[in-house]
Amino acid sequence: MSAHDPAADAVCSRAGCRAPASWRIDWRNPRIHGADRRKTWVACDEHVGYLREFLAARDFPLSVDALVAGGASA
Repeated sequence: MSAHDPAADAVCSRAGCRAPASWRIDWRNPRIHGADRRKTWVACDEHVGYLREFLAARDFPLSVDALVAGGASA
């Protein structure tokens, strides 16, 4: 039996979107999270730019990477 890959079932974090996610956005709110605390959103191709800009407009540190098997980034 093969192990289930959660990245294969990842759905875009954009409200109302149910598209498969292909991007990982790691971010934190420095006003409430320490440097060691990161949150993760996932995004489809259509919404990765929107979600990145949403976080960047708030000056949140973030990184965007391709979502790959095992939930890691490329």
